[in-house]
Amino acid sequence: MPREGGENDPETEEVLLLEKNLWKPWPRTRTKVKGCLGYVKRVLFVVGDDWIFLFALGVIMALISFTIDFTVNKMLIAHWWLFQELGDNMLLKFLSWTVYPIALTAFSTGFAQSVCPESAGSGVPEVKTILTGVVLEEYLTIKNFGVKVVGMTCTLAAGSPIFLGKVGPFVHLSCMIAAYLGRMRASATNEYENKNKQYEMLVAGAAVAMSSCFGAPVSGVLFSVEVVSSHFAVRHYWRGFFAATCGACMFRLLAVFNSEQETILAPFKTSFNIDFPFDLPEMIFFLILGAVCGVMSCAYLFCQRWLLGYIRRNSIIVKLMAMEKAVYSGLVALLLSSITFPYGLGQFMASRLTMKELLYSLFDNNTWIVLTQNASLSRPHVVDPENLWLEWWDPTFTVYGTIAFFLVMKFWMLVLATTMPMPAGYFMPVFLYGAAIGRLFGEVVAYFFPNGIWTDGVLNLIIPGGYAVAGAAAFSGAVTHTLSTALLALEMTGQLSHILPVLLSVLMANAIAQRYQPSFYDGTIIVKKLPYIPRFWGSQKGSCMVTTDQYMNRNLAPVVKSWGFRDILNALTSSADTEFPVVESEGSMVLLGSVARSELLYFLHSYTGQDTVVEGTPSSGLEKNVGEVCSIQPITFQLSTQTSLYQAHELFELLNAQLMFVTDGGKLVGFVTRTELRKAIEDLALGKTPVQI
Repeated sequence: MPREGGENDPETEEVLLLEKNLWKPWPRTRTKVKGCLGYVKRVLFVVGDDWIFLFALGVIMALISFTIDFTVNKMLIAHWWLFQELGDNMLLKFLSWTVYPIALTAFSTGFAQSVCPESAGSGVPEVKTILTGVVLEEYLTIKNFGVKVVGMTCTLAAGSPIFLGKVGPFVHLSCMIAAYLGRMRASATNEYENKNKQYEMLVAGAAVAMSSCFGAPVSGVLFSVEVVSSHFAVRHYWRGFFAATCGACMFRLLAVFNSEQETILAPFKTSFNIDFPFDLPEMIFFLILGAVCGVMSCAYLFCQRWLLGYIRRNSIIVKLMAMEKAVYSGLVALLLSSITFPYGLGQFMASRLTMKELLYSLFDNNTWIVLTQNASLSRPHVVDPENLWLEWWDPTFTVYGTIAFFLVMKFWMLVLATTMPMPAGYFMPVFLYGAAIGRLFGEVVAYFFPNGIWTDGVLNLIIPGGYAVAGAAAFSGAVTHTLSTALLALEMTGQLSHILPVLLSVLMANAIAQRYQPSFYDGTIIVKKLPYIPRFWGSQKGSCMVTTDQYMNRNLAPVVKSWGFRDILNALTSSADTEFPVVESEGSMVLLGSVARSELLYFLHSYTGQDTVVEGTPSSGLEKNVGEVCSIQPITFQLSTQTSLYQAHELFELLNAQLMFVTDGGKLVGFVTRTELRKAIEDLALGKTPVQI
């Protein structure tokens, strides 16, 4: 019995509770606020908690995107101001042009590698891998988010000499916020956050990224479906579109509030001729442009993947990357910025323009070859926002020479820049490079048809800007193996009149690229050796001829239902598997289900403290078996020995499975993991016959 007035006395407990809360100010106000918040929470959750968190996802990502753009713009203005204030001293100008991007890229690399190495790169290959059910540690943490934001801001502030973007990292950032909001949702609703809910939020996060970067919600959703998801459920559509629309609206409204635009407009508004934007005979030219972009994309993908592999094989670079990754990024930045110096080779590459201004100039609706016929032309000392095309003009090279030189130099410079181990995106540079291809192609067509194309008594002029839009969509679509870039180009320019020729160019480019090269992100997955199941390239006929018994793993470690303490102990010490198949008996090998390693450990711990243990083994009279203690999970999906490689590949992708057991007439004969499946697909691609392990 506790004594009177002791700790268990109700009056004493009430007094102690009051004394404990005395330091908190305004108790009545806090109680009322807490009650109001609880009421608001109940009302909002009646509408649906999914809508609230998806709205928050779109708004948060739009704010982050606008903040990064605003900060980067101020840093670029400061760099350009410093460059101009140095007067005619070429040495100081060269140092200011080169040291600035070197410092930013070196800091971005060093900060990322020292705090969170997983933040380097675009993050899209890792997001693709995570959405297949693979757990990658540290890739969706808040620490990674902070490092990615800081590193990406420094990378973008390095400017056009480095020639990198933010789309890829923004997909990664959006998925991080989506994962965090998913955990908040589970905490607020007191519900268990299962894998399906996690997947839904990550898919919506990937859709928000593109819309928050360009204000293009429709193409953002489609791009996320094509790039990130191997299989996409229609029920996720509304989540992606709702979150993407919220992000796009907020992003464009912020631009209006910041006086960047008078009202909500397309980010790169064009003014092409709407009545006759193109003539039917030009469809052939757009198809040729698509073929050119497809061939160029194959060359780019091959060179980029080869260079990434070479860097990982070269002993000197490997030692440098192991010790000082920031030094490597600084050396690459020194090379790139030196070449783009405006008073050197950079004057033939429009290097004074930012990436946004480069895209604006390439989408110009005027024909440059016509404008250059003015004899009084001269390049201004500073960039003229109203005549950005003058940065592409040179009296000796002509616009053809400057664009061609830009394409040649930026090809290998972009390939080299993708090897820098820092947070950076690679979609926008590819999009811009495609616009340059299209612009050059359109100017060449305009040169051969200076008066336009005569059809049915009507003379229609050539619009090189339309070819630039088609080239941007075709090349970026071929590199990423997507068709949604056609819609993205139209949403970015607000130009729907070219929808048919742009689609034709994108389809032609994709037909060539998908036949001969994996996409940019799939190639990165291959080089990094991420646990991602590759796609079948070329014909699928061979995959239908290969069966499971040709490549399955036969090294089984089954658990018999009647096993006791000693057998389970031996099984756990001899194998590190996280899941064990359960069979009826060693003779029949009939598969009953599977049991997790944690369940077997619990089975062993259930004997702890018993005094009937003799030499580490419970007495046979009191011993229980696995079937009585452990929870045996039924196996809903399994493979047969005659299941084709193509069918197994589809099941693994659709179910996000990590392991599937193989049975023959109900008897367990082997298992297949992603390792065996990936090796079988790679062997088939190399012309080899997959062999069992």
